Amino acid sequence: MNVSTPAESPLPFLRIGDRAPDFSARTTHGEFIMSALRGHWVLLFAHPADFTPVCTSEFIALARSAEEFQKRDCVLLGISADSLPAHLAWVEAINTQFGIQIPFPIIEDPSLAVARAYGMLDSAAQDSATVRSIFVIDPSGTIRAILNYPATVGRSVPELLRLLCALQEVDRAGALTPESWQPGQPTVAPPLQTQAAVEKAGAKWFFQPMTRERS
Repeated sequence: MNVSTPAESPLPFLRIGDRAPDFSARTTHGEFIMSALRGHWVLLFAHPADFTPVCTSEFIALARSAEEFQKRDCVLLGISADSLPAHLAWVEAINTQFGIQIPFPIIEDPSLAVARAYGMLDSAAQDSATVRSIFVIDPSGTIRAILNYPATVGRSVPELLRLLCALQEVDRAGALTPESWQPGQPTVAPPLQTQAAVEKAGAKWFFQPMTRERS
């Protein structure tokens, strides 16, 4: 396991807009280097242990939706605090018991080096229970969204896919996506920056829906 983090911040608190820390590690698909995924969107989802009920349900759901993420040039990338042999056994058990093949790689992190580099736990942590974060990383390697879940609550794969689509639409159209936005629906214009623009826009200057054609 090899992780690159700034020398002055060995346990960073990552924020949206930060560069995703680079690292190399073993995965169920072979050796892996995070920076090799530059040019693609990445959904990095973390798990505190293998063979856990909630995480198993998420793996099954993500596997079933893998093609939808692939269509949007997004690489699914799992990480768990357990070892590679445990990952391989978990993947095989899911396939044997549920008939689901896991198409994405799972990173081993038994030393928790990657979990610490991504700010999912600190030096005082007694276990890996907080390794339940999701990072959406854009093609430049910038973190665009961070979601944290407790170990007791499953994540929503449709919402993760919606979030990815929304971020891509923001980049494509230079617009904003409103509450519960879905692909194909109107976006919202960015905030106006001048008094003249506000006066021209009228009373609803602070909320200006945009059609896809206008964007």
